Amino acid sequence: QVQLVESGGGLVQPGGSLRLSCTASGIRFSGYRMGWYRQAPGKQRELVAIISNGGNANYADSVKGRFTISRDNAKNTVYLQMNSLKPEDTAVYYCNRDLTIATFPWGQGTQVTVSS
Repeated sequence: QVQLVESGGGLVQPGGSLRLSCTASGIRFSGYRMGWYRQAPGKQRELVAIISNGGNANYADSVKGRFTISRDNAKNTVYLQMNSLKPEDTAVYYCNRDLTIATFPWGQGTQVTVSS
């Protein structure tokens, strides 16, 4: 059974940083392209960043230069380093596989709130 567990969110001031983690179980993690997604109140879930099993990454324009996605296949974990956070980054952040192919069951997500 696939399980995704996100952590690392919190309340941070504008300009601050957070590092999110997502640990997967029940899958051969290294075989999947993994992404971070976010959903702000009243908005649709959107792709933030995605990383191939080989480490190639792509980012939404809104986070380029500020966020970095990485993965540790030995730990079945994908990370999102978020720097220079803005209030518009406030959302619940989730990880999942490349949704254009299929979807794993969603985890509970981790809340990121950027506010002074």
